[in-house]
Amino acid sequence: MLLRLTVLVSGTVQGVGYRRFVQRQAEILRLTGYAENLADGRVEVVAEGEKSDLEHLLHFLKKGSTHALVDSLEVQWADATGLTGFFAY
Repeated sequence: MLLRLTVLVSGTVQGVGYRRFVQRQAEILRLTGYAENLADGRVEVVAEGEKSDLEHLLHFLKKGSTHALVDSLEVQWADATGLTGFFAY
């Protein structure tokens, strides 16, 4: 069963390569979805795939890229909707 993971990431996560970091990790895990900067300084990550792979991605989201500083994550789970590819907007 495929699931959708939606995460709002707060902290120093814009302008530090965080979205590309997320994209690389998601592609390695063969997940679909996107990572997008929000106007309020957070990054929204939406990913679909197997639960174990999504949990693995969640670990990377908490850790962050080299120059990122993740303060908090707001996590939501739902059924997958059939996204294709993984994009960093």
